Amino acid sequence: MIRKSLTALSLVIAAPFATAEPVKMCVFDVIGANGDMYNMVKDYALEMKAHGVDFELRPYTDEGVAVGDFNSGQCDAVAATDLRTRPFNRFTGSISAVGALPTYGDLKTTLATLAQPKAAPLMKDGDYEVLGIVPAGAGYLFVNDRSINTAGKLAGKRMATLDYQKDAIHMVNHVKATVVPSDITNFAGKFNNGSVDTAYAPAFAYEALELYKGIGDEGGIVDYPLAQLTIQIIARDGVFDDETAQKSREVAWGMYGQAMDLVERQESAIPEKQWVRIPEKDIEGYQEMFRENRLQLRDGTDGADEVYHPKMMSLLSKIRCSSNPGASECTASDRE
Repeated sequence: MIRKSLTALSLVIAAPFATAEPVKMCVFDVIGANGDMYNMVKDYALEMKAHGVDFELRPYTDEGVAVGDFNSGQCDAVAATDLRTRPFNRFTGSISAVGALPTYGDLKTTLATLAQPKAAPLMKDGDYEVLGIVPAGAGYLFVNDRSINTAGKLAGKRMATLDYQKDAIHMVNHVKATVVPSDITNFAGKFNNGSVDTAYAPAFAYEALELYKGIGDEGGIVDYPLAQLTIQIIARDGVFDDETAQKSREVAWGMYGQAMDLVERQESAIPEKQWVRIPEKDIEGYQEMFRENRLQLRDGTDGADEVYHPKMMSLLSKIRCSSNPGASECTASDRE
């Protein structure tokens, strides 16, 4: 009798896990199911299986379609760049603020901070929750003419600009360049066929999207991180309980080393001759220009929308000034 009762009890306990529906996740990777980012999400999903979560991954090569299917309820979660996921969480969507994280060391400190349990309340925004953040590499300016090596020389140049990225549009207008509305599926083609003079992308695009064709013999890649791009996993609030959501963020943070190994391989694979080095004396001027733009995009001034989250801007400022305390911004009266 006791044995029968224990057997029945074990079936009741096991039942929810045995019949639980997999969590459907739309996963963006410009290469699709064979891409590095998709495979990294697969590794994340495999580790989460050990914590009782079963994911059903669906690859997408069009980021807009992936997010659209998430919005329409076809997926419970989505993995996409923070440029697309920003509407779901303005705080984590501000990690890629222009010029805000000039080094990978600063990025590592940021992501380690956000993976801590005390940051959990900021991972929720309305009906959505951030389940993990993984680096995708710094975004660089690809140019078809190496002489475009200062902000002043961008004036009048045609720049492929993601039409949903309000901060990039504001920045392009600031340097008096020409916005050429683009999306993730066509910006590379526009750069490669000469329709635009510049494009903005992480190092992986050099080979994966063949941006070396647009660079040709005269162009290059400006060696200054315009922003740190990340892949963020977003779910509807309630898909995971709080404990599982926090475990998910810790699992994603645990993949930082793997992700950065990939980024560093992609950057080091680019021939040295392709990089356009910025003189050290010019860097502080760029940093101040970026800072002014961040303030405008935080406060909604000078024709900008309120894009960046004030708390994230403050956090990133503290991290920059911890690693580079001598920077002029650290004593500025309008410090972020």
